[in-house]
Amino acid sequence: MSPETTNVQLGDGLTVSPLGFGGMALTPVYGEVDPAESLKTLHHAVDAGISFIDTADIYGAGDNEELIAKLLKDRRDEVQLATKFGIVGNPREGYTDVRGDTAYVAQAAEASLRRLGTDVIDLYYMHRRDLRVPIVETVEAMAELVRAGKVRHLGLSEVTAEELREANAVHPIAAVQSEWSIWSRDVERNVVPTAAELGVGFVPYSPLGRGFLTGTVSADQLGENDFRHRIPRFADGALDANQAVVAAVRAVATELSGSTGRDATPAQVALAWLFAQGRRLQLSVVPIPGTRKANRIDENLGALSLELSAAQLDVLDGAADAVVGSRSADPTWVSQGRE
Repeated sequence: MSPETTNVQLGDGLTVSPLGFGGMALTPVYGEVDPAESLKTLHHAVDAGISFIDTADIYGAGDNEELIAKLLKDRRDEVQLATKFGIVGNPREGYTDVRGDTAYVAQAAEASLRRLGTDVIDLYYMHRRDLRVPIVETVEAMAELVRAGKVRHLGLSEVTAEELREANAVHPIAAVQSEWSIWSRDVERNVVPTAAELGVGFVPYSPLGRGFLTGTVSADQLGENDFRHRIPRFADGALDANQAVVAAVRAVATELSGSTGRDATPAQVALAWLFAQGRRLQLSVVPIPGTRKANRIDENLGALSLELSAAQLDVLDGAADAVVGSRSADPTWVSQGRE
């Protein structure tokens, strides 16, 4: 990355690289993984200038944090580390509960610190909302971790605009993490404007539509244990219908390749659209695409220098109208179902 694009400020003074790395793909939720290749990919990400590394205690039931600990062992000072708590279970086998009570927040943080092999977490997210516990109670417990020096900044994942306001009144929130992409735009109705108003940064997860927007995913490519089988828009029929979204992204990539003399890919177009949305909606946006392969990191970084025209943005904006199926089997699991 060039020097002028090195840093982006989210909320509460947290500064990170303009593109992050989502660690979930390095555990077997989209199929089997090679731990050695995963660690090599992580090192390549940091070598390439991606310092914002995102994980969660639920990914691989702690295995993902232990993998990232191997990166941190020698490179902790080069990384802004984010992890999450709250989901009990395993994304591959199914979730059993969501907890946000005071005792669990402290317990989860200690366990993550131990697995990560670090004294402090740069950004600690509430992964999902425990609807049995007032959000102010959960955030107050998180704030206690900041006061204890175990956490530097607080984040929330998949909250509504109202929940964000309540939480931010207890302690400054640095970032909201939710699914946001060309085919998942529900957060733009309420959550994104509220984040912009409060000065909270936005961290889109699955910015490439869990790989779908790259144009490389079809029904016959999803393995038996692939987590995406649980998502309605990846169901039989819906996945084929959603190829219309990919077609729009691919058309813009082809047009850019012809007009700029460089090979623009669908993944780069999807990420460039998110950066453009951040500018249009006036908030800091740092996507966290995940990958198992080092060359995909280099490809994703190419989006930082890709400029989309107004006409191309119009094409991509309209693609969401063709989406078939929800982004979650349980609408209350994400902010979309509680707004």
